Amino acid sequence: MRMKGFRALFLAALAGLIAAGPLRAAPVELVGFGDSLMAGYQLAPGDAFPARLEKALRDKGHDVSISNAGVSGDTTSGGLARIDWSVPDGTRGVILELGANDALRGIPPEESRKNLVAMIEKLKARGIGVLLVGMLAPPNMGGDYADRFNPIYPDLAKTYGLPLYPFFLDGVVEDAGLKIEDGMHPNPKGVGVMVERMLPVVEAFVAGLPK
Repeated sequence: MRMKGFRALFLAALAGLIAAGPLRAAPVELVGFGDSLMAGYQLAPGDAFPARLEKALRDKGHDVSISNAGVSGDTTSGGLARIDWSVPDGTRGVILELGANDALRGIPPEESRKNLVAMIEKLKARGIGVLLVGMLAPPNMGGDYADRFNPIYPDLAKTYGLPLYPFFLDGVVEDAGLKIEDGMHPNPKGVGVMVERMLPVVEAFVAGLPK
């Protein structure tokens, strides 16, 4: 009798699963890890880069979820200090965007490079893919600083075999109409330009993540 009862329960549960349809795979979990440009300084949460990028990817049929781990004012050293707990287990890929505040503060580029290397190696050791997002030194820092800072991102992308988006503010930095009043951070329209330009790179990054 007990076997018959168990069989009846099993068949009922199986019928319920069939009626519910096929199980959906969990979305690809990404983390946008960076500074105020990632966090969405002075913007509504839905206008921050990770949220807008997630929507753009979903609109194109990609089942992804992007957490916003941007912290305004963060440097590469600050990012290194928090990367272990800011990127949770289960994360498939990280969009790593840090260095703008290093350049603004005149931090030696060699230190920025060292911190980025440490973050990349920590993520790779956890089996997490990295999309490296580049930054350029502001002109007022001078040519010598730029010559030491700007090559960091392409060099690291080549060394570690990472996809690279060369300049996060591409298409925005020279257009005042795409920035908030401080003249540095993107407004919602500017974020839209950033998402549009970066979207093909992110699509390729997601497609190349280990299953």
